Amino acid sequence: MCTRDRWRKRHESAKGGGYNNRMIRFALVIALCLLPLAAQKKSWTEAEVMKVHRSAILIDGHNDVTSFTEKGLDISPLRKEGHTDVVRMKQGGMAVQFFAAYVDVEYTAKGQAAHRAMQMIDTIRYDIVEKHPADFTLALTADDILKARKRGKIAALIGIEGGHAIEDDLRLLRDYQALGARYMTLTHTRNLSWAGSSAEKDNRGLSEFGRKVIAEMNRLGMMVDIAHVSDKTFWDALEASQAPVFSSHSSCRAVSNITRNMTDDMIRAVAKKGGVVMINFGCEFLSQRSADTSPWVNASLPKDTKCARASIDDVVAQIDHVKQIAGVDAAGLGSDFDGVTCTPEGLDDVSKWPNLTRKLLEKSYTPAEIRKIYGGNILRVMRAAERTALRLR
Repeated sequence: MCTRDRWRKRHESAKGGGYNNRMIRFALVIALCLLPLAAQKKSWTEAEVMKVHRSAILIDGHNDVTSFTEKGLDISPLRKEGHTDVVRMKQGGMAVQFFAAYVDVEYTAKGQAAHRAMQMIDTIRYDIVEKHPADFTLALTADDILKARKRGKIAALIGIEGGHAIEDDLRLLRDYQALGARYMTLTHTRNLSWAGSSAEKDNRGLSEFGRKVIAEMNRLGMMVDIAHVSDKTFWDALEASQAPVFSSHSSCRAVSNITRNMTDDMIRAVAKKGGVVMINFGCEFLSQRSADTSPWVNASLPKDTKCARASIDDVVAQIDHVKQIAGVDAAGLGSDFDGVTCTPEGLDDVSKWPNLTRKLLEKSYTPAEIRKIYGGNILRVMRAAERTALRLR
C-alpha cells in the first residue's frame, strides 16, 4: 500500500526537476498505487496461480456426465475418454458441481419424461453421491456448499434440464425440489405448451401456466435457468420471476452468433436483476469460427464435419465481454462438460481449470474478481432464491 509518507518522499525527491516534472511523477505514484496488483504483474508462478485458484470456490453450473453414470459409469477412477471423473475434478480444484438431470425431449413422446427425470435425479443422488461419500456430499443450500468445502468434499447439486420433465404438473415440480433439484432449465430443444425453445423458429413466450411454473419455482427456492429458451420466453421469465434468473450454460451472442447464446441486452437485463451468465465451453458457443464450421449450427454441412476448435483464450474473451457490458458480478462458469463434443484447447476437461485462472490473472483480473466469477456470483443468486422462497412461504 502507498502511504502518505511515501508520496511525500517521492514528491520531495522530484523538487529539482521543476513543477511539471514534480506533478508528472506525483501522478505516476498515485496511478501505481491505485492499480490492482494483478494489473501491475506480468508473470505468475505456478505457486501464485494455485494460491489464487485454491482461494476460490470453483462452481461449475452444468455437467452432463450423468448421462453416462446412469448407464453404469463409475465416476471415481480416471477415464480415458470424456471430460469428468473424480481424479480430474480434484486435479482441477473443483469445489461444487451442478450435475444435469437431463431429460431428452424424446421421452415426452413416449410419455416417460417424469420417469426419466427420476432416473437422472437418482443417478446423481445414488451413483455419484451415495456411492462415493468420501468425495461428494449432496448440497441443498448455499450454506451446504460452504460446509462441504470445510469438510474437503465436492458439493453435488441437481439441476433439471428441460421443463418437459414436469409434464405440465406443478406437483412433479415440487417432488423434484424435495428430492434436491435446485434449478430447472425451462426448455430444451423443443417448444413446450407453456414456454418457447431457442431451437424453434416461432419465438414463443410464456403461457399463463408458464408464469405459474416460475411463481412456484420462486416459492420453492429453485433458480430459474433460462439457458435454451427463446428470446421471448427469456424476457417473459425475467419479468415473471421475483428472484434473479440465470443461465447455467450459455455464452455471448455478440461473440458467437448462435441462438443458444445471449444478446448484450439480455446479459445486461440478467445483471440488472442480480443474475449470472455462466459461460458454456462448447466450441460453437465460444468462437464464431467454430460456429461457422459446426454441423450442429449449420445444417448444410455434412454431419461428420469437424468444427474448428476454440481455445482457452476464447473462454476469456467471453468472460471479458460479460464484464465489459454488464460487470464482473454477472459472469460465471457453466462448462457443459460431457454434454459437448468439442471443448476449447487448454480447457479440455475438469482437470484444466487452473489454466483458466492463469489466463485471467495474466489478463489483469484480480483474485477478488476471479473468486466472484468462479463461485461468488452464483452463490449470491442461490442465496437470493432462498430468500425469495422464505418471503413467499
